[in-house]
Amino acid sequence: MDRKKTSGKSEREFWKNLLEIVIESRDTKEFCNRLISNIVFELKSDGGFIYLVDNKRNLIKLLASHNPYPQLIEKLSFPINEGLTGWIVRTGEMLIFEKGSYRDDRFKLIDKLVEETYEAYLGAPIRVGSTIIGAISIKKKRPHSWKEKEIRMLEDICGVAGKALVKFQESEDNRRKVQMLDSLSQISTTIISDRYLQEILNLIVSITAEATGSKICSIMLVDEKKNELVIKASQSLSPMYLNKPNLKLGESISGKAVLEKKPIAVFDVTKDVLYQYPEIAKKEGLVSLLAVPMIIKGRAIGVINSYTDYPHQFTEEETNMLMSVSAQAAIAIENTKLMEEKLAMQEALESRKLIERAKGILMKEKNISEEEAYNILRKQSMDRRKSLKEVAEAIILAHDIK
Repeated sequence: MDRKKTSGKSEREFWKNLLEIVIESRDTKEFCNRLISNIVFELKSDGGFIYLVDNKRNLIKLLASHNPYPQLIEKLSFPINEGLTGWIVRTGEMLIFEKGSYRDDRFKLIDKLVEETYEAYLGAPIRVGSTIIGAISIKKKRPHSWKEKEIRMLEDICGVAGKALVKFQESEDNRRKVQMLDSLSQISTTIISDRYLQEILNLIVSITAEATGSKICSIMLVDEKKNELVIKASQSLSPMYLNKPNLKLGESISGKAVLEKKPIAVFDVTKDVLYQYPEIAKKEGLVSLLAVPMIIKGRAIGVINSYTDYPHQFTEEETNMLMSVSAQAAIAIENTKLMEEKLAMQEALESRKLIERAKGILMKEKNISEEEAYNILRKQSMDRRKSLKEVAEAIILAHDIK
């Protein structure tokens, strides 16, 4: 009688704790870590796992673990058609072993783990409506006859977990949107700074890759003389990608985006006939591509490329985000070029003043014509392999210290 009262009280405490976990957890990761620890404790198990389905990559990913393999959390994943967990998320059914779970044909021995010898196993799918988003499993080292109450409890926990996970994921999606807006703000700040063009482009691809989760983000600019697109910035350090040949306009996805002045999305670049370097894409693990032209005053000056490492249908929101980035990048490039042209004009004017003064000094000292003075400057420039400005500065300095 006392055991039943204690058991009932323990169960009530568990559901109270679960409610607190849902309310207090800041994100999916914290919620899952606290949840699995409470489940293992309540069901007197030796270990437990929470896996979530990654539909983009068709994988199952370890998100939380109690006791075994904490170092593999968020690092371990495997195809959805493998293992006991894979069977659960594919079929939507619970899986129960009283002993010898590791001897089942569906059991997957993962290279990163030592061979498991847990005897008893209880696993259930995490559902959201008719969709299965993951699975929770608990294990015991010794054989155990799972009670109906334990089975139903894990099933109920998975139902609560599914609803909570949806809320956390919605909240995290909203945070990512805020992060994208912050990234645009960072790019705007970068654009109005006095940084050089290359530094601005490097910052843009880094910020954009982080905000969008790109495998590779790159900026290519139009070389109008050669009618080609040239990679000018990328957060990727891969020599294979950075050193790939320039692209002819109109003969590639990026080139087509520039010519047509509109975004182009490709689901799988390794299978698209317009993509120029599918072998490089395969080796780099690139799959989907969104190419957005950079347009200023109706003229396309380049393109921003965003690659994923999994098959992905780019959303309207993602496309609009990259279009905003490309518009600001185009402004940055145009403003920097104008600044460089202004500096070049100032430099040319300064050089001209120095050369005129140096000619005046030579004409007066040597009693020669302007043409003869200029020929002397030019000859010294060629002989010494110095610019006319440097030769002029030397003549002026020598004159001033006499």
